[in-house]
Amino acid sequence: MSRYRKLFEQRSRAGQIAYIPFVVLGDPDPELSLALIDMLVASGADALELGIPFSDPVADGPVIQRAAGRALLAGTSQDRAFDLLAEIRRRHPSIALGLLVYANLVYHRGVDAFYRRCAGVEVDSVLVADVPVREVGRFASEAQRQKIAQILIVPPDTGAERLEEIVAAGSGYTYLLARTGVTGISSAKSTGVPDPGIVRHLRACQAAPLVQGFGVSTPEQVLAARDAGMDGVITGSAIAELIDRNLQQPERLLHVVGEYVTMMAAAAHQDRMPGSGRVAKAAVP
Repeated sequence: MSRYRKLFEQRSRAGQIAYIPFVVLGDPDPELSLALIDMLVASGADALELGIPFSDPVADGPVIQRAAGRALLAGTSQDRAFDLLAEIRRRHPSIALGLLVYANLVYHRGVDAFYRRCAGVEVDSVLVADVPVREVGRFASEAQRQKIAQILIVPPDTGAERLEEIVAAGSGYTYLLARTGVTGISSAKSTGVPDPGIVRHLRACQAAPLVQGFGVSTPEQVLAARDAGMDGVITGSAIAELIDRNLQQPERLLHVVGEYVTMMAAAAHQDRMPGSGRVAKAAVP
């Protein structure tokens, strides 16, 4: 059983959803990045989404762009990123590891070589952020060859035909957006969730578990996503901003990120009210 399948089945049986934090590998530097990832796991992360730093991350807002810039300045090349991934897998053998990358990084040494390298460090999934479903065939076929899930993004304006193409090409989980644009923190009062019609269509097509990303940064938004039928949520910009604010105090950086992840994981892991199909009020710190 794949790590993703095991995770989502366990959370579903408990009436819970998965919490998946995102960080850029090597941010703010390789050594502290490893300590930060250890903290994410210890604080309740169910899986990890990890970015290989890239100089032109077009799907990301300014906060994650700065994170990628810091990692590059600290010497986190693609080779160094894979060294970090090998160490993360050694430390955390059971957690699902997903990569968010850009096509230039995959093409750098060849698509087949990139996916072989991912398989070598037991990466569970790859999301190529700037490749649409109509161009994902080469990536998806190589991912399948290496037994790696190919994650695809579902924008809020996706039509029925395209949804079915995404279901056919993707695996692991399905990455849903509640809004267009780049990554970033939504208003704390925002409860934007993916379009209900899209959610219903994906369920009817037996899509891989539904995970909401972009704009999820508060426990209330986690609960809104679960009410909307999500199987998990991803948060990235909120964590990158905490790193940004605490660069000069590494111990405090780890502490505040740990507190935040504990709070968000507690919301995701709050049981549903029995028989209601709704979510009980989160018991968060």
